[in-house]
Amino acid sequence: MGDALARVLVVDDNEVIRQLIAVNLQLEGFEVHTAVDGEDCLARVGEVQPDVITLDIMMPRLDGWVTASRLREDAATRSMRVLLITARAQEDDVRRGKEIGVDAYLTKPFDPTELIRLVRELAAGNRAEQAG
Repeated sequence: MGDALARVLVVDDNEVIRQLIAVNLQLEGFEVHTAVDGEDCLARVGEVQPDVITLDIMMPRLDGWVTASRLREDAATRSMRVLLITARAQEDDVRRGKEIGVDAYLTKPFDPTELIRLVRELAAGNRAEQAG
């Protein structure tokens, strides 16, 4: 495991945003892996074994909703924490996320300190659950 706080898989089709999230988390000591969309996320999640997945909603091929649903349906990925990053966190979105089992939301444009706080919180919760 090394000294990394936790392993995070950052999923976003926008390279600038993907890098922004990755760099912010790396600076805080997280081990960061990236994926370019939902399909890439599902293909990599087994090898990466992340504690937390940050998931953009609007992506080609497989959007954040479908990706989050697939992660929840699979026993191997069900316990991974999912943070949905969305340009529009309206009530419908939040309700839909709750039904799927998303752990938290972050609205774009986001404050990096808020991103870090949420990821740290989710990772700590995931670690505690695995230890317990």
